[in-house]
Amino acid sequence: MIPLKDDNPTERIPLVTIALVAANVAAFVWQVTGPYGLDGSVLRGGAIPYEILTLQDIEYRDVVRPPLTIFTSMFLHGGLGHIGMNMLTLWIFGNNVEDALGRIRFVVFYLLCGIAAALSQTLASAASGDPAAIQAPMVGASGAIAGVLAAYLALFPRNRILTLVPPIWFLHVPAGLFIVFWFVLQVLSAVFGTAGTVAVFAHIGGFVAGWLLLRWMGPRPRWRARRVSW
Repeated sequence: MIPLKDDNPTERIPLVTIALVAANVAAFVWQVTGPYGLDGSVLRGGAIPYEILTLQDIEYRDVVRPPLTIFTSMFLHGGLGHIGMNMLTLWIFGNNVEDALGRIRFVVFYLLCGIAAALSQTLASAASGDPAAIQAPMVGASGAIAGVLAAYLALFPRNRILTLVPPIWFLHVPAGLFIVFWFVLQVLSAVFGTAGTVAVFAHIGGFVAGWLLLRWMGPRPRWRARRVSW
């Protein structure tokens, strides 16, 4: 299922969500037009588990020193479909979570979820003992966005999400059902090893971090708390 839109208007303009989408798009433009190209930028700006654990570059000099590649990796993507799906999801769910948390706290929330996602994938790759996994670069906003999905689940479980079920089916489903279904798929992929090149442990780590952070931070003062389902 591909999310298309929700039925939840915001109280304020989601400036942070807009800025995050713009930053990701700008970074992708740099990736495809810059000096390294798409693949080279992934190798130099992605979060590589071995580099994060040893604090040293391997093969290529990174655009920033590890472990700061955790931050650059959140804004880089592996292709047009990758960034397109991530930005669509961020826009649909991020604007409402930003509205609930407030702009400054949403920035902190988003970055902390991204950090937790990268560290989760790093530890899982190291524990696997697979040399290819520990040297594979991670890129994408999906780890941080997983945290946004967890917050949306806690805040708006009964909201309706318009989804596309390929090839041509359009369905309105409860946000709780959509997000739980997505999370279960990530867990099953991790358990049965069917994820391929998808960093499912980053998704799981980001989701768990988002759930816990939302519980700790709570919505901003004077937000319409009646929308929350705790």
